[in-house]
Amino acid sequence: MSDTPPPQTASSRIVLASGSPRRRELLEQAGYAFDVIPADPSVECGVCSSETPAELVARHAFRKAEDVSRQIDAGMVIAADTVAACRGQILGKPEDREHARQMLKMLAGTQHAVFTGVCLWSLPDQKASLDVCCTQLQMEAIDDATIEAYLDSDRWVGKAGAFGYQDGNDWLQILSGSPSNVVGLPMERLQEMLASFAETAQAIDVSARQAPLVEIDRPSS
Repeated sequence: MSDTPPPQTASSRIVLASGSPRRRELLEQAGYAFDVIPADPSVECGVCSSETPAELVARHAFRKAEDVSRQIDAGMVIAADTVAACRGQILGKPEDREHARQMLKMLAGTQHAVFTGVCLWSLPDQKASLDVCCTQLQMEAIDDATIEAYLDSDRWVGKAGAFGYQDGNDWLQILSGSPSNVVGLPMERLQEMLASFAETAQAIDVSARQAPLVEIDRPSS
């Protein structure tokens, strides 16, 4: 598959519905031209008790896209949400250093997963496409000194699961799936979604604002 993004015109404005510098860097590195309009943080309303990680990130991505779609007249909104999942727990962004420490201790020595929901929303036709990608990882059984050194670096701030694959830590390995998915935006899947949007997108009832059905991309182990 080509790494070249689809051609863009003035009528095909792309808007990233995220203030994440990592998502912005991924789009820039891939050659996309886009504007940034972060979704209101209030759309991330927490975890429902019955939700799976995939359902959570799909819901949040849809709500972020919906929020930003209300602010523009035309274009393509790209929204995403990322969490880690380990031992039946969903791990979002750590609240503080102690919370980050707890997450890293839980993840140490385990296989775990990172889920990213991606929603594309086009205007003015009010159509959307929604998908979830999953990447499987292995974290070595790092000791307390390694955890504290990483916490001292502050590179855990704002990252799901309190870690960043892009930080180049030798104690974190991908077993299957997309590396960019762990960073926060699965670029291979995004390109596929953009290329097939006209055929696969579903019309959104703007009064009900109901999310389209989503099939989860589960990489083989």
